[in-house]
Amino acid sequence: QLQASGGGLVQAGGSLRLSCADSKRTFSNNAVGWFRQAPGKEREFVASISWNGANTYYTDSVKGRFTISRDRAKNTVYLQMNNLQLEDTAVYYCAAGLRPVLQSTGYIYWGQGTQVTVSS
Repeated sequence: QLQASGGGLVQAGGSLRLSCADSKRTFSNNAVGWFRQAPGKEREFVASISWNGANTYYTDSVKGRFTISRDRAKNTVYLQMNNLQLEDTAVYYCAAGLRPVLQSTGYIYWGQGTQVTVSS
């Protein structure tokens, strides 16, 4: 039900915008989170947004560079990523749950992931 897209290869300092589309209105009244997993590392929280978009949360390493937003009319959540760094390279996943928590276990529905690769 959740389709993550927008990943790709970008040079350090560049930008990408990820989209998480909800084809079956899975997260119309749910919080949505973005997580990422780099090779050999555990999945980590990146950002989350409340069901109405009023509250957003970010991990410290992306604050000031990433922005999460949602368009309820389009059933889509976005992650605008600016000033990308090598350490941002990972597979990015979107997920939906009741609250915009930092723990992946708090999310019920998951998208398939989209690869983001930042090169020097």
